[in-house]
Amino acid sequence: MHKRIAILASGGGSNAEKILAHFQQHDCARVDLIACNRKEAGVYNHAETYGIDTFRLTRANFYESDEFIQLLKSRHIDFVVLAGFLWFIPQQMVHAFENRMVNIHPGLLPKYGGKGMYGHHVHEAVKAAGERESGMTIHWVNEAYDEGNIIFQDRVALDPDDSPDDIARKVLMLEHRNYARVVEEVLCGDQ
Repeated sequence: MHKRIAILASGGGSNAEKILAHFQQHDCARVDLIACNRKEAGVYNHAETYGIDTFRLTRANFYESDEFIQLLKSRHIDFVVLAGFLWFIPQQMVHAFENRMVNIHPGLLPKYGGKGMYGHHVHEAVKAAGERESGMTIHWVNEAYDEGNIIFQDRVALDPDDSPDDIARKVLMLEHRNYARVVEEVLCGDQ
């Protein structure tokens, strides 16, 4: 029996697409659901391409009730993957999926993490600080932004003339190379 993955995304879904492709014919796990909080997000196109059900997250069904948690339970979701999901995870969901929910961050935590530090904000801060390297972090989700235990990090050297966009491209390559593989190791490593 396959383990069931739910992906939460807020945007274009390039990491979600890599995970969908990786687990499409996997022996251990499959993506069962993609949930998104933005009506026009590109991740819906990836879900359609792979024939994956979607669910539109609202403040009401995510924060003000347990509707979304109940949906995940009814679908027998084993593992939740945040892939560019920008909303804060409510406490009841953290507890419902404790040690079964991971996030990817476009920086080397604990640096450049916390509320408001996502996407381009991270790359601009890395550039402003004159860092010689950046990278990505995969971590467990807990009750604070970007503070869950680190599972995996990968690094990339930066050139002094790299712009925030250059840094973003370099980090995204690391994310695409590693996220699905690390999720597989966490979910299926003991099989």
